[in-house]
Amino acid sequence: MFCSQQPLAKVSCAALLKAGLFLVGYLVCFPLMANGDSRPEVRPNVLLIVSEDNGPELGCYGQAYVQTPTLDRLAEKGVRFENAYVPQAGCSQSRAAFMTGLFPHQNGQIGLATWKCQMYLEDTPNIIRSLKDSGYRTGLIGKLHINPKSAFPFDMHEVSSANFARNNLNSYARKAEEFFTAGEEPFFLSVNYPDAHRPWIPKIAGLPAKPLVGSDVTPLPYFGIDSPQLCDNTADHLNCMSRLDSLVADLLAALERTGKADNTLVVYFGDHGADLLRGKRTSYEGGVRIPLIAYWPQHCKPLVRKELVSTLDLFPTLLEVCGAQIVDGLPGRSLKPLFQPGEVSWREYLFTEYHLHSPHNFYPQRTVRDARYKLIQNLLPGEVNPGYAFTMNRFFPELAKTIDTAPLEVRQAYRRMEKPPEYELYDLQKDPFEFKSLVDDPSHAVELKRLQRVLQDWRERTSDPLLNAKNLAKLKSEVEASFVDGSPSKKRIESWRYPDYFLP
Repeated sequence: MFCSQQPLAKVSCAALLKAGLFLVGYLVCFPLMANGDSRPEVRPNVLLIVSEDNGPELGCYGQAYVQTPTLDRLAEKGVRFENAYVPQAGCSQSRAAFMTGLFPHQNGQIGLATWKCQMYLEDTPNIIRSLKDSGYRTGLIGKLHINPKSAFPFDMHEVSSANFARNNLNSYARKAEEFFTAGEEPFFLSVNYPDAHRPWIPKIAGLPAKPLVGSDVTPLPYFGIDSPQLCDNTADHLNCMSRLDSLVADLLAALERTGKADNTLVVYFGDHGADLLRGKRTSYEGGVRIPLIAYWPQHCKPLVRKELVSTLDLFPTLLEVCGAQIVDGLPGRSLKPLFQPGEVSWREYLFTEYHLHSPHNFYPQRTVRDARYKLIQNLLPGEVNPGYAFTMNRFFPELAKTIDTAPLEVRQAYRRMEKPPEYELYDLQKDPFEFKSLVDDPSHAVELKRLQRVLQDWRERTSDPLLNAKNLAKLKSEVEASFVDGSPSKKRIESWRYPDYFLP
């Protein structure tokens, strides 16, 4: 089904046409405003709050040990999306995706910007260009982490480093308040915090006031294993989440002081799952499922929505609520209908993908899920996934022994992650942490074939360049060419050539 838009609100996008992008099936789009008028009488400000490397490890999502009162209150007042996802579990890939509203294989940012991965085209439409063209002041506090930077012409950019040392964390709210009050035109500000990225710093600048220790917690359930070291890691990760919550409190207090809070849409989300076992850099739920909370006074009712939503939906959402021109060809749809109670005709299927993070962990995957089942397609089946060793080596030496003492299904899940078959099928109702693949279960043959068909159809509709075996082989060759004496070298990557041969 194709999107239907009001003629006066359309904008033709040469970049999308050049990239050979198509509208994704299974999504339903609506016109921005009645009578072709795309600009609301009072346009809202927009505050995006983005955290690093965390899934829904918040009190409002049921995490018992963490202290996140600010985000919990935001969820109580607004809309908490129970099933929210990023298109790829990587920093640059996720950020480029929500900024452009396109899957990584559509915009080209398939890996980290620090490893010179980049979007295909600088003039790809994005949130910043669209809102600036509509009269918004635009700002960014924190890292951008997308190539090329020139594609995102922010009016203000402060604290441009990743700041994993967590220096001057109080400056985020201070600089935000300066931006809030710098003019009377509507604003868009994205505040990108370094927590909960590694290193997990238990306490800094007095935050959190009472850090958790390993004996206070149990490991995140999707690990499937337990050990004192994993408890320590989990505690420190949750300490980062508590510190994040305190910083968000400062930011929202700054917004309140300006008197502009009542006309500001606040959206909080994580860029992807935690850098822990079976999380970041994977296609498992621990990697792609995130927290997503929206609050817009007078426009949001306190709700918990269970629809399948994606950060790809943010761009069309902002185009609608801000009265900006529509960008054709976006695979997402506006979340605005979900801000109010009632049934909404929504998508049946949600898609994610993986390519690489850095050359250390190249292992392309495509996934689809519906309300119950999830299918992962591994594009290099039978080959060892280098991302497995990359992740395992970031933990304690006895981790392998800990896995070996786990229940059989958990051990099999780790072995499957290390050397995946072509397909993995999971029943997320009965097996939410993806320990038991049902691919070889005859009683699930119908679900397997259905999801295989849906996934193939999506790949064709979105012009997935890895449908072409030659492209997959070329990309694999590029990755392998970056290695010197067993380790990848940035000096060996003058520039990735995939942006040329991925385009039609």
